[in-house]
Amino acid sequence: MLEIHKNIVVDENQKPIAVQIPIEQFERMEEVIENYGLAKLIEEFADDEQLSAQEAKHFYGNLKRNVES
Repeated sequence: MLEIHKNIVVDENQKPIAVQIPIEQFERMEEVIENYGLAKLIEEFADDEQLSAQEAKHFYGNLKRNVES
Protein backbone atom coordinates (compact mmCIF):
# COMPACT_ATOMS: atom_id res chain seq x y z
CA MET A 1 0.00 0.00 0.00
CA LEU A 2 1.22 3.49 -0.81
CA GLU A 3 2.09 5.40 2.35
CA ILE A 4 0.97 9.03 2.12
CA HIS A 5 2.65 11.72 4.21
CA LYS A 6 0.07 14.48 4.48
CA ASN A 7 -0.28 17.82 6.18
CA ILE A 8 -3.77 18.99 7.03
CA VAL A 9 -4.38 22.70 6.42
CA VAL A 10 -6.93 24.29 8.76
CA ASP A 11 -8.70 27.64 8.81
CA GLU A 12 -8.84 30.09 11.73
CA ASN A 13 -11.55 27.92 13.36
CA GLN A 14 -9.34 24.83 13.12
CA LYS A 15 -11.65 23.37 10.47
CA PRO A 16 -9.75 21.22 7.93
CA ILE A 17 -9.85 22.88 4.50
CA ALA A 18 -7.06 21.23 2.49
CA VAL A 19 -4.38 18.56 2.42
CA GLN A 20 -0.77 18.96 1.31
CA ILE A 21 1.22 15.96 0.06
CA PRO A 22 4.71 15.73 -1.45
CA ILE A 23 4.69 16.06 -5.25
CA GLU A 24 6.36 12.65 -5.65
CA GLN A 25 3.50 10.99 -3.80
CA PHE A 26 0.93 12.95 -5.80
CA GLU A 27 2.55 11.87 -9.08
CA ARG A 28 2.58 8.24 -7.90
CA MET A 29 -1.12 8.48 -6.98
CA GLU A 30 -1.86 9.95 -10.42
CA GLU A 31 -0.01 7.07 -12.08
CA VAL A 32 -1.92 4.47 -10.03
CA ILE A 33 -5.28 6.07 -10.90
CA GLU A 34 -4.41 6.31 -14.61
CA ASN A 35 -3.28 2.68 -14.69
CA TYR A 36 -6.46 1.58 -12.94
CA GLY A 37 -8.58 3.50 -15.46
CA LEU A 38 -6.63 2.02 -18.36
CA ALA A 39 -7.07 -1.51 -16.97
CA LYS A 40 -10.83 -0.93 -16.64
CA LEU A 41 -11.00 0.38 -20.21
CA ILE A 42 -9.10 -2.66 -21.49
CA GLU A 43 -11.48 -4.98 -19.61
CA GLU A 44 -14.47 -3.15 -21.08
CA PHE A 45 -13.28 -3.71 -24.63
CA ALA A 46 -11.70 -7.15 -24.14
CA ASP A 47 -14.46 -8.93 -26.05
CA ASP A 48 -14.54 -6.41 -28.90
CA GLU A 49 -12.89 -6.93 -32.26
CA GLN A 50 -9.14 -7.46 -32.01
CA LEU A 51 -6.68 -5.48 -34.14
CA SER A 52 -3.53 -6.84 -35.73
CA ALA A 53 -0.26 -5.30 -34.60
CA GLN A 54 -0.10 -3.24 -37.79
CA GLU A 55 -3.70 -2.03 -37.39
CA ALA A 56 -3.05 -1.12 -33.76
CA LYS A 57 0.07 0.89 -34.68
CA HIS A 58 -1.87 2.73 -37.38
CA PHE A 59 -4.76 3.44 -35.00
CA TYR A 60 -2.40 4.63 -32.24
CA GLY A 61 -0.54 6.86 -34.73
CA ASN A 62 -3.82 8.50 -35.73
CA LEU A 63 -4.76 9.06 -32.07
CA LYS A 64 -1.39 10.63 -31.37
CA ARG A 65 -1.66 12.96 -34.37
CA ASN A 66 -5.18 14.02 -33.32
CA VAL A 67 -4.00 14.84 -29.79
CA GLU A 68 -1.02 16.85 -31.04
CA SER A 69 -3.12 18.98 -33.39
